[in-house]
Amino acid sequence: MPLSEHEQRLLDQMEKALYAEDPKFATSLRSTPAVRAARGRASLGFLAILGGLALLVGGASTAVIALGVAGFVVMLVGAIVVYSAFSRRAPVEETEVPPAGGRASTNGAGFMDRMEDRWRRRAEDGDQ
Repeated sequence: MPLSEHEQRLLDQMEKALYAEDPKFATSLRSTPAVRAARGRASLGFLAILGGLALLVGGASTAVIALGVAGFVVMLVGAIVVYSAFSRRAPVEETEVPPAGGRASTNGAGFMDRMEDRWRRRAEDGDQ
């Protein structure tokens, strides 16, 4: 059922407000083609795991060792596909705005560097 014009306008306003309030969170919610492809690969791998499990149980119940081994191999391939779907992420663009009077945090900045920057800014704000 399609949305009415009023509902569509409200949805657009809510989306704009979300982007204005927290653009990083709003961008993370947007589904990209790469994310959809990863979900598809993960679901395919999960189905392969279930199919391999069925083959493994069938091989064990009929005492056909080759069927059980094939089931194990199918489960292993499915698990590898699921793992690769979740570990192969597209790089997320950094949309962080540098703080006023401070330097922009770089992707290479470590945890301690960020903590030192926070401490330095806190000390500067307290002196004023």
